[in-house]
Amino acid sequence: MKRFALAASALLLTASPLPLMAQDDAQTELVDTGTGAQMVPVPGWASESRDGMLLFTAPEGDATTAIVGIDSAQDGGEAVKLAWARFDPDFDRTVLIAQDPPARDGWDSITVVNYESSPAEKIAIQAIALRKGDSWTVVLINGAIATVAKRGAQLSQAFGSLRPANFEKETFAGKEANALTPERIAEITAFVGEAMKGLEIPGVGLALIDDGKIVWEGGLGVTALGSTEAVDKDTEFMVASNTKGMATLLLSTLVDEGKLGWDQTVTDVYPEFRLGSAETTANVRIEHLICACTGLPRKDMQWVMNTSAETPASDTFVQLAATEPTSGFGEVFQYNNLMASAAGYIGGHLVHPDMEIGAAFDKAMEERIFAPLGMTRTTFDFDAAMAENWARPHARGYDGPVEMAPMDWNYMVYPYRPAGGVWSSAHDMALYALNELYEGTLPDGTQLVSKENLLKRREHYVPIGEDSWYGMGLMESASMGKSVYFHGGSLIGYKSNFWFIPEDKVGAVLLTNSDTGQALLGLFQRKLLEVLYDGNDEAAENLSASVRLGAEARAKGREGIVEQGDPAVLAALAPRYVSPELGPLTVSRDGDATWITVTSGKSPVGTKANDDGTHSILFMVPGFFGFPLIAGERDGKRVLTLIDAQHEYVFTEDAG
Repeated sequence: MKRFALAASALLLTASPLPLMAQDDAQTELVDTGTGAQMVPVPGWASESRDGMLLFTAPEGDATTAIVGIDSAQDGGEAVKLAWARFDPDFDRTVLIAQDPPARDGWDSITVVNYESSPAEKIAIQAIALRKGDSWTVVLINGAIATVAKRGAQLSQAFGSLRPANFEKETFAGKEANALTPERIAEITAFVGEAMKGLEIPGVGLALIDDGKIVWEGGLGVTALGSTEAVDKDTEFMVASNTKGMATLLLSTLVDEGKLGWDQTVTDVYPEFRLGSAETTANVRIEHLICACTGLPRKDMQWVMNTSAETPASDTFVQLAATEPTSGFGEVFQYNNLMASAAGYIGGHLVHPDMEIGAAFDKAMEERIFAPLGMTRTTFDFDAAMAENWARPHARGYDGPVEMAPMDWNYMVYPYRPAGGVWSSAHDMALYALNELYEGTLPDGTQLVSKENLLKRREHYVPIGEDSWYGMGLMESASMGKSVYFHGGSLIGYKSNFWFIPEDKVGAVLLTNSDTGQALLGLFQRKLLEVLYDGNDEAAENLSASVRLGAEARAKGREGIVEQGDPAVLAALAPRYVSPELGPLTVSRDGDATWITVTSGKSPVGTKANDDGTHSILFMVPGFFGFPLIAGERDGKRVLTLIDAQHEYVFTEDAG
């Protein structure tokens, strides 16, 4: 969430559908925090003033945030200590890391403090100190990680608006975009090149669109570390969740033909569709499958850990049938890959009802989307994509520097590919962006999809931040006076995004072959807007800070990790475990290394001692580095526990 490191990931459903535009009408008037700053209240959270502090409590009652004013302090760290002393005199947590990102939005300085906790506590604790002159506004967050994650978008809406009173935010409203001249293009590509050095990104695919035309496309860097093969406009990358908007484009063509309606109940179209209860199932319409607004939580661990080449596309529907919402319908933004997967497969089934649903989807996307748009380097076929000119995945491991990451793990997305399994290139993604700018009209004047149904995908279904919303596989941010539409994609070793601004018919595509590319996406967006609209010069400082803060965080994150594992801890592990949801897990030794193997892949492991006396078994493979399993015992058997934002999975010792 902007500069506040809170996870905004999960969501829920209520018994009856509510108007999904309702949150656009939620309170947006600024309130005085009592600290010399103003903000939008946290939507849906109870608020009260107590002892000069402004408090917000989540509906669940297990997460609270406080805004505390501190008249003077020598630095952000002291301001945070004074704020905790006022809010909770018994607060006694050890600081994990305190960092000072660049000050923005009228603040003179910002300090972000995170605190140590054991994984089993399942809590999120953070403080943000913001200084204006001699006065500090301190935000304290303390609560169940499940609630903080589920309601992260609401926190982002509120704290994204927190600014000193009377501050005038930078806006590009009413400005005409500058032409992307050779000089401006050179400025953008030079910035990307500098970012690649600082963030250790081996290769980037890039395309720029101006006045509705591709004005630059190509590559920077190489397809793999140690290779001389340069990235070009046709190099294929996994673009992951960018697939979602393509899948909704397929649905748009079917609505045009009258084969389905956006407001049609999903079971009317695909009777096999089920969620965790009949009541919930009956409320879901076609448009809700990919709006991240239904209240279904993120539920990725089953396919991340328990997917094989034999996993059928129909597993999407098996997993959904066991999934219930954890928030109200339209209440909060909760990203659910399984729902997006179902959307694509249902679309493919309607086009080719006699085919297996995975093959039907692949064929429908080729016939209706990729071929008409001229996306000849876009495919769901891993073998075809990796036959030539493809970017290899990279990530950091324990040692720190970026290295090659195993490709094997990325096959986990294939059975759920409408949610994120497509390969594409900078050129092809630019063609996809152009289709958005021309509202479904192809270069020859024919209509791929009607304007009405293309634009339906941009509807504001649920807020994701300040003046930002999620549609159907597309996001919009209007926080700087321009409606910028975009979506990102993330798989192991691949981070990407594309942007388009309809008002000015400009856009961009950025594909990277490293997990460190995640940091570049926001930096690039800022630089692009600076160049287009003569914005304040912030991108370069943001880049420098990202490199510095990232190095600090990595060094802190490695503290306490035993790279090859504590021998006593590893010796106590069972040779085999099994989880009802995540499948089998085996422990094996190879020389000095201990390995864990699950259905989706394998990794060497290390260990780390937790404050509560437990030990975490950590994946060490690049791309999964630091992924923890907590070793323990239940009912006389050894167990390994995996905790994500809203779920707990237990691998239990399997004797035979």
